[in-house]
Amino acid sequence: MKKLIIVIIMLLSITTYAQKINWMSFEEALTAQKTTPKKIFVDAYTTWCGPCKMLDKNTFQNKDVVKYINDNFYAVKFNAEGNEVVNFKGETFTNPNFDSNKKGRNSSHQLSGYLGVRAYPTMLFLDEENNLITPVVGYKTPQQLELFLKLIKKEDYKNIKSQEAFTEYASNFKPEFKE
Repeated sequence: MKKLIIVIIMLLSITTYAQKINWMSFEEALTAQKTTPKKIFVDAYTTWCGPCKMLDKNTFQNKDVVKYINDNFYAVKFNAEGNEVVNFKGETFTNPNFDSNKKGRNSSHQLSGYLGVRAYPTMLFLDEENNLITPVVGYKTPQQLELFLKLIKKEDYKNIKSQEAFTEYASNFKPEFKE
């Protein structure tokens, strides 16, 4: 009986540890949104970006972040210098200057420019009609990202009209995500 309990505890801990964000392509998220509208969270990254890798390792592995994103958003992992073809808002976006032989920086994807991505990482929030709500630029800890996740999910952003209002909102925010 003790061995069974130990095995069950080990399996539960592995399952909890192994939870990951349910990343989708843009196409998959846009298709899912047609049947069940939900906001979209986009991680616009590049393969060479150090802070992007830190987000993957630290923030996107945090169980609170994983659960909140999976429960409330369609999550898109988008290589902002990749060669994916994306149909978005009636237009087709590609990366015509993509060079598959390059190991480092590549040309920017057309969709990156369309969405205003200028630095990496940039996390984008889109509403249920695929309109850009806001970009969040740079590495964020789980608690820093929590502020934006909840601000967008609860639609509090609609009441914030200035930098001062955002600063006040952020100073009153009490993070709940664990390290």
